[in-house]
Amino acid sequence: MSLRLATFNVENLLTRFDFTGFRNELRQDRVIKLFEVNSEGVYQQLEQARVIAATDDTRQMTALAIADADADILCLQEIDNMAALQAFEYGYLFRMVGNGYRQKFLVEGNDSRGIDVAVLMREETRDGQKIELRDIRSHAMTTYGDFELFDEELALTNRIDDKIFKRDCLELDLLIGGRPFSLYVVHFKSMGNPRDGLDGRQSTLPIRRAEARAVRRIIEDRFGAGHTSSKSFVICGDMNDYQERVDVIGRRGTDYRFEHQDEAESALDVFSHDGFAENIVRRRQPLDRWTLYHARGPGEQHLCQLDYIWLSPALAAHNAGRLPEIIRNGQPYRTVFPPGQEVERYPRTGWDRPKASDHCPVVMTLDLP
Repeated sequence: MSLRLATFNVENLLTRFDFTGFRNELRQDRVIKLFEVNSEGVYQQLEQARVIAATDDTRQMTALAIADADADILCLQEIDNMAALQAFEYGYLFRMVGNGYRQKFLVEGNDSRGIDVAVLMREETRDGQKIELRDIRSHAMTTYGDFELFDEELALTNRIDDKIFKRDCLELDLLIGGRPFSLYVVHFKSMGNPRDGLDGRQSTLPIRRAEARAVRRIIEDRFGAGHTSSKSFVICGDMNDYQERVDVIGRRGTDYRFEHQDEAESALDVFSHDGFAENIVRRRQPLDRWTLYHARGPGEQHLCQLDYIWLSPALAAHNAGRLPEIIRNGQPYRTVFPPGQEVERYPRTGWDRPKASDHCPVVMTLDLP
């Protein structure tokens, strides 16, 4: 019996317009910066027109990436609300691709922009096994104090009664063909601005590390510390951190070099250091594990994995030798691909936009024990 599972940060699936760019240029879209706009009313009209004009192409590509993933269970990040999810599922996945997802789950989390994690599930797997939800739990309200995670590093930017998850850890207790399966969907703290001599990744690392510790604590509370390895659980989502990267050296019009680098520390060491869970993307070749291209000019560009499917030891062992898939056809043309990895982009993909997302779906077909 198999299950096809995927995770995908679709980026800003919103039902609302953001007009804050009129007063805050840091949040103003680059195309509007090309024009002189003196009236807030005119700015709002332009912003509405810009978003609506760009959204249809973007969401068609998002739907194509999801269709190529062809998952029985799909974990999503950056969803505005259930109305946005339903409109996208019906208007794009169902009408454009030809099938959708009957079961949809979303709980409002903590993100200041209102973006949440969500789960879409079919009623049956592709081989006809029933997918049933037994229970769903949000951990958005859990604080550092609740789990005794508060420390000196967190005290620099947080309080003991602050919520651990900057979005949520959504826990689903499932039956797949009658077999128990636990799913944990997260979207960890994004990398922020440099602070106190640290870059954006390092300055926010303590928050993500606490989130990872909290996910592990939730799983250990569920199954018992020291008794998790034999259970069928998966941790999915955009974790905004990486244990390795591929530095891209060069610029457009010249030959690129690709150099693999291991990171000295990562929030995700919490999962991997003692074999608590396996990042199955590590089964792919070192230059072929990336899910996002980051660039700030030719001097700062790299490929890295931000999107994860972590398997429990039991699931990892039962699926030894299997490789996950990474769907990269929705990447913009500016993304630099290592040799041999090039793919055919979706129709109307742009140099930077439109695109399916800056992130790539990660997919795994699992045999369930």
